[in-house]
Amino acid sequence: MFGGPGNDDFALVPVRSEGRERLAFDFPGVRVGSAHYAEGPTGATVIHLPAGARTAVDARGGAVGLSGGYDFNHAICLAGGSVYGLEAGAGVSDALLERFENRTGFADLQLVSSAIIYDFSARSTSVYPDRELGRAAFEFAVEGEFAQGRAGAGMSASSGKVDWERTEITGQGAAFRQIGDVRILAIVVPNPVGVILDRAGRVVRGNYDAATGERRHPVHDYAEAFAEHRAAETQAGNTTISAVVTNVKMSAVELNQFAKQVHSSMHRGIQPFHTDMDGDTLFAVTTDEIDLPASPGSSRGRLSVNATALGAIASEVMWDALLEAAK
Repeated sequence: MFGGPGNDDFALVPVRSEGRERLAFDFPGVRVGSAHYAEGPTGATVIHLPAGARTAVDARGGAVGLSGGYDFNHAICLAGGSVYGLEAGAGVSDALLERFENRTGFADLQLVSSAIIYDFSARSTSVYPDRELGRAAFEFAVEGEFAQGRAGAGMSASSGKVDWERTEITGQGAAFRQIGDVRILAIVVPNPVGVILDRAGRVVRGNYDAATGERRHPVHDYAEAFAEHRAAETQAGNTTISAVVTNVKMSAVELNQFAKQVHSSMHRGIQPFHTDMDGDTLFAVTTDEIDLPASPGSSRGRLSVNATALGAIASEVMWDALLEAAK
């Protein structure tokens, strides 16, 4: 049975997450902060966009945990704690309201969208990211740095849940790429039913058999179960949450397709993905700073070859981020 002591049972103090190492990235106007409660352990990660940025949300799977989901945001909050962790986003809203001197004119409203993972299965407490932790992650946010590994929302993320005994802890991961003036920052907190694979198709995290020292693809477990006429085992309590931020201008249609393209690409690195026991959410964000050359024939239609090319590159950056989370 999951559960245990909760927030009221501890004198909780937010801790700035340092992680395994820090990724340096060059993306002016994008701030990231991570905080956690060691007593959980569980945490929150905030992407702060002071100028605001257009956003597309792609949510899939059977158990999505999402609040806001706005098409324009000043901050994105990723958190553990399942549905209770959505409270962390309220703390980010509190901090933004104070920063804007409690101004509530329509043009002053600060928009925050949040997504959560179910991380209770990897720990013995019911501690969740609350308003105070969300506020702390926001206040810790800085330009150009991201805490890799067991940090922020990834403190108790895990993967490969065919059997609890073969589940492995993951973390949060990020990767950054700049090509000319184009900037892409990908952030992911993988907490899937599935395993994480590298580009050679090797399982690098999850479904680990301590007796043999091997990891294997869940498809083998499922095939064996069907061959033996028994139910295939899969554990509940999952979800992968992610964000991809770029400075490239895209139409609303292109931005939505960009979100779908990158999210779909993550099937290569997580298998199985988007199951009925996952609730995967990706935020695609553009700061709308640079134009790409117009695609031939773009005056006729709604989609751009260049936006598709951007999606292809961003998909590789997201895979890099996923592999960082799996280390």
